[in-house]
Amino acid sequence: MRLFSLLLALTVTTLPGCAAMSLLQGEPDRDVFELRAPPAGGTQCGRGRIGELVVELPKTRGTLDSDRIMIRPSALQTQYLPDAVWGDPVPATLQRLLVETLGRYDSFTHVGRAPLGVAGDVALISEIGDFNAEVAPDGAIVRLSVDARMVREMDASVVSRGSFSVSTHAASTRTADLIPAFDAAGQQLIAQMTEWSLRAAGVNPASCR
Repeated sequence: MRLFSLLLALTVTTLPGCAAMSLLQGEPDRDVFELRAPPAGGTQCGRGRIGELVVELPKTRGTLDSDRIMIRPSALQTQYLPDAVWGDPVPATLQRLLVETLGRYDSFTHVGRAPLGVAGDVALISEIGDFNAEVAPDGAIVRLSVDARMVREMDASVVSRGSFSVSTHAASTRTADLIPAFDAAGQQLIAQMTEWSLRAAGVNPASCR
């Protein structure tokens, strides 16, 4: 036991200061944030031609497949907020918002992360291109972009394609300024994707009440 304690002490003292503190204290505390779905408007739209809609987990590159909140000081550089994280990894966050929002509408018999049976009628497949803030001279620009397809499960044919992009301004790169900008951008993005999904289902969003 004394030998183990001596080896541990020697290991810690040979590490750089930050690494030694990390070993002893663990990861730093970070505030956890969740983005909100857009406010509920008219959700009574009438039944569409898509019954069960499965929202698959979006794909993205490795630097975004995380619960860390990304900031880009330049086009080639990636950093993360040191004091905050998302409640879920970015792909799961987008999936949750889509399921929650689309599930409000009576146009679909069911909206979920998985089919009720063996397969759903249509799958919403997407890939996240941007979900980050970019440093700007007057603060930061939050950019969110997604490419999406609706694919019929029975024959893998594409029902509809859509590309969505939103940007909002933040006064600075401070967490207190960035999170509201992410929230505003996220609500705009989900609203765009919801309208596209309803139209793909054969429903006119303007007729919803």
